[in-house]
Amino acid sequence: QVQLVESGGGLVQAGGSLRLSCAASGSIFSINVMGWYRQAPGKQRELVAKITSGGSTNYADSVKGRFTISRDNAKNTVYLQMNSLKPEDTAVYYCKAGVRTVVTGFVDSWGQGTQVTVSS
Repeated sequence: QVQLVESGGGLVQAGGSLRLSCAASGSIFSINVMGWYRQAPGKQRELVAKITSGGSTNYADSVKGRFTISRDNAKNTVYLQMNSLKPEDTAVYYCKAGVRTVVTGFVDSWGQGTQVTVSS
């Protein structure tokens, strides 16, 4: 079984920064795309950023220029550096990865989420 565990969330004032981490563990053969999603109360989950195994990135328009996604393939870990945080960034942030195990093809795996709260 593959597990994704997020960390790094917390409470920060507007304009501050946080760095989220997500580590995948289990019987992993390979991971292709990894990404971060977020869900605010009463809203649908939305894509924040994603990164391919080759390092190609995509960002939601709302976070471009403020957030940076990166990954360490050797550690099966993806990061999200969040700068210039705004109150509207407040949400539970979830890590997602397309994971291939030794006996399966690629399947989507999700972390449990980490809370990010930005105060005004």
